[in-house]
Amino acid sequence: MNKKSNRFTPEVRERAVRIVQEHRNEYPSLWAVVQSIAPKIGCTADTLLEWVKRTEVDAGVRAGTTTADAQRIKALEREVKELRRANEILKTASAFFAQAELDRQLKR
Repeated sequence: MNKKSNRFTPEVRERAVRIVQEHRNEYPSLWAVVQSIAPKIGCTADTLLEWVKRTEVDAGVRAGTTTADAQRIKALEREVKELRRANEILKTASAFFAQAELDRQLKR
């Protein structure tokens, strides 16, 4: 995943997306609108297009994983990773104690 830049505030992003949406019917395609507006905002057309797409996904207009769902998935993946790590530690400890018990019984 790309590292996101904080060069633009959320307010600037929202305003840029709103401008694109307001002028969308004046151009033949979404890309044409984005190419026209991006230089005025001071960002690349690709960046502005990503903001528009993300806003549409979050609003349910476009198919995809919403920002909230993506954050939840990331948190769950982190939790699964931690649980797997803990599980491996417990398996190792269990094997260690089982072996110690067998060694103790053999010494009798």
